[in-house]
Amino acid sequence: MNLKIKNFVHLTPLQRCENGEDLSNLSDLDLLTIIIGTGIKGFDVIDLASKLLKEFGGLNGVASSGVRELALIKGIGFKKAIRIKTSFELGKRTITFQRKIKNISSPEAVWKLLLPETVGLEKEQFYVVMINNKNHLLKKSLISIGTISQTIVHPREVFRDAIREGAASIIIAHNHPSGSVTPSQEDILVTERLIETGKILGIFVIDHVIIANSKYCSMKEQGYF
Repeated sequence: MNLKIKNFVHLTPLQRCENGEDLSNLSDLDLLTIIIGTGIKGFDVIDLASKLLKEFGGLNGVASSGVRELALIKGIGFKKAIRIKTSFELGKRTITFQRKIKNISSPEAVWKLLLPETVGLEKEQFYVVMINNKNHLLKKSLISIGTISQTIVHPREVFRDAIREGAASIIIAHNHPSGSVTPSQEDILVTERLIETGKILGIFVIDHVIIANSKYCSMKEQGYF
């Protein structure tokens, strides 16, 4: 092996970046190592970053943890915990830059509308997006927090604001913290129930969009109804 390449392999993530490696090539461990900065006696920074990822179940777990929770890990403390949480907050603000979305003409538009409120969440949140007959956004409402069930997501709550706003139709949506956007059996049952209610009220459910941080699923487009 070329000596220069061999030495490059043994550089720290920060040193590799200083030598020209693209940040996008870094692993989660590499990125966290750079953010933490230093280790402690007998426990270098890479070991410390690795411990955090293992302790919290990966980068998403670290991102959703609290400052004090992180600070309790030996070698982290409050300063490093704050530094870690600050980096995630910056990333979140970039991802969730609020776009003024007025026309809801696609599942992607729903995803973009709700992503700022759902990114990084550990619990499911159920929303109703109300639109007029020109697909213009009238209002979006948070209906429930927690695992979706026919008990929690009651038609009365779902259609209340839609009736008040004079909505022609609604799009229902919720996030999957797991990152999977495959509808569950409960998602399907709730959707069917709300579609039937909408028909009675004359406010039609035109889609159910399941949201994750980097993707979404339109139950309408996927043929669930």
